[in-house]
Amino acid sequence: MAPLAVVGDITTTLRAVVESRPLVVAAALALLGIGVAVVAYWWLRTTRGEAFVDLVSEWDEAVVLMHPNPDPDAMAAAMAISTLGEQFDTDIGINYPGQIRHQENRAFRTVLDLDIDPIDHVTELAAENVILVDHNTPRGFEGCDGILPAAVVDHHPGEGEGEAFTDVRTEYGACSSIVAEYYDEIGAEPVPADQHASEIGGDLALPSAVATGLLYGILADTKQLTVGAAAADFEAASYLQPGVDEDNLDRIANPEVDAEVLEVKARAIAGRQTEGSFAVSDVGTVDNADAIPQAADEIIRLEGITAAVVCGEREGTIHLSGRSRDDRVHMGRALEQVTDELPNASAGGHARMGGGQIASQPQLSDGGKPASEPEIPRDRLVDRLFASLSGDV
Repeated sequence: MAPLAVVGDITTTLRAVVESRPLVVAAALALLGIGVAVVAYWWLRTTRGEAFVDLVSEWDEAVVLMHPNPDPDAMAAAMAISTLGEQFDTDIGINYPGQIRHQENRAFRTVLDLDIDPIDHVTELAAENVILVDHNTPRGFEGCDGILPAAVVDHHPGEGEGEAFTDVRTEYGACSSIVAEYYDEIGAEPVPADQHASEIGGDLALPSAVATGLLYGILADTKQLTVGAAAADFEAASYLQPGVDEDNLDRIANPEVDAEVLEVKARAIAGRQTEGSFAVSDVGTVDNADAIPQAADEIIRLEGITAAVVCGEREGTIHLSGRSRDDRVHMGRALEQVTDELPNASAGGHARMGGGQIASQPQLSDGGKPASEPEIPRDRLVDRLFASLSGDV
């Protein structure tokens, strides 16, 4: 039988069915339309927070991995995700490379009783399902290059992605705002500091300690909502406010200052080199790596300085921290260009703030003795920093 004849027979049959049972056909089409509408509604209605919770609830355990020397924004996001896992019977640990030495970071950890563990090697990760927060590429410990994160939640530019979930919002001022939005999207109500979760009702809750941590994470990364803050950061802060413990917030924001921090700041200011409106300062060896970004914060405030980088060494690793209020200098990209061709080095960040590390060579392929120092001399590093700030790299 010819194809056209077959098509004609099918068309005739369908016409006969429609003419003989119009109500049945109309009802079937209506049900089909409703089904399509329902599927489309639920697909469009699923928020990223709901999608993240769906993923986490499928796991028995996971680990949140923070970037080296984590700051309050990273710690707050990690704590919030770990607490979220508890509400869905998923055990989520928290790991980080490096150290926590900044006085506000130490206060954050102590006041909010944060349970986190340092790692030096990939085998020390608490679980196989890895969630990256506040960065999108694992770094800062041996074996980090082999990690394939299951999920990434971040607000920094980069190419890192999670195998199952990726939420990178570079327009946001803080990663904490993203995680706070997750809680809001699943209907979790902030618990006031003087109440227990059972008193407010509902199946999901945002504990006061988590709300306090998330708000401080937002404030820390946006300089109290004055630099780089998007509308979403203000909305997240408003959502969190009913659950914030103001006494704990004040204790975190105003801790005692380590004497070395003040000494490093003084060395950075006194020993700075300047070219035009750019400043670079090598503070030498430090015990507290977190003193380096604090020194950068001070230099950028000096009159006539529009971009500043401070470098210092701790245990063979050079730490870089930069600040910019110059539209010509994207600090994250500038530091990335400096470290791009160096082995065991990484850097990045935002337009106004960036950081990086240059580690000593861990091992040689021919079995020789590892190098004890980074491969770039410090004077050459300073020259490269000035060249990058000027756009010559």
